[in-house]
Amino acid sequence: MCCSSIRFTRTSRVFSIHPGLGRLGERVVIVLRFQPPNGSVRAFEFIGDPGLVRLDPSWRQAALRFVELGFFHILDGTDHLLFLFCLVIPFRRFRALIPVVTAFTVAHSITLIASAYNLAPNSLWFPPLIETLIAISILYMALENIVGITKVQRRWMVAFGFGLVHGFGFSFALRQTMQFAGSHLLTSLLSFNVGVELGQILMLAIFIPALEILFRFVVAERIGTIVLSALVAHTAWHWMTERANVLRQYRFQWPAVNVVVLAIAMRWMMALVILAGLIWLLLGPLRDRIDFATARKVWAALRPRRSPPLA
Repeated sequence: MCCSSIRFTRTSRVFSIHPGLGRLGERVVIVLRFQPPNGSVRAFEFIGDPGLVRLDPSWRQAALRFVELGFFHILDGTDHLLFLFCLVIPFRRFRALIPVVTAFTVAHSITLIASAYNLAPNSLWFPPLIETLIAISILYMALENIVGITKVQRRWMVAFGFGLVHGFGFSFALRQTMQFAGSHLLTSLLSFNVGVELGQILMLAIFIPALEILFRFVVAERIGTIVLSALVAHTAWHWMTERANVLRQYRFQWPAVNVVVLAIAMRWMMALVILAGLIWLLLGPLRDRIDFATARKVWAALRPRRSPPLA
């Protein structure tokens, strides 16, 4: 292991570095401290060769980098792809999937941003807990497909709840890469979400036609849904047991009640209240449409029918 500590001071408008020290050993850790003219110090830590690193990126450079990171993260995340696959199996129509995927996107965006702003627990047991819950979410969705509970009104709510869990999983992948955001934290987070959504759209464009061809020419839809969901459930079950064994190695301790914990709890309560208000506003037109349709059906049933004219 080779460790190199380097200190730079910015003297020009654009400052980038390509260390090229990865070949000095089997494991090379580069620790770099960058001091802009405003006096603040940014710390960087690279393992191996990080390529070209922009020490003070513009918002466009940060956005492009994090869009790319989000795009390839969703493609490399097998557990997230299996969860998305379980969402797609019963519907296979973009219009039906819009509320489900949107709910999942909004949910994981909330917890991803909250975690980036240090509103999530920083205990050692928290990452294994989230990884276990992600496996449980995949198992649950697969079992829903097998049982046949596939209503859109129910599926988007379940996707929203599990999306909150997956957002914390996305945040773990960003811990080492947020150092590349510079002073554009929120822009980088939103760009990462954009990259994730682009990756999801790509996978939907692959999953939907493939499933349509499979269910039309190879196997009946219901049998295919059960077989595919059973395979996913089998994989998720093994992930759940393995991650639960890792979680058991950590000792859970309730945090001490102090001003910091109360402040974090208040922030989460405010966020939940705002979120509940937004959901209520968004569901208002849909609720009114459902009530109108129900009233029209009731009126049609109660309205006296005209008797046919006598011959």
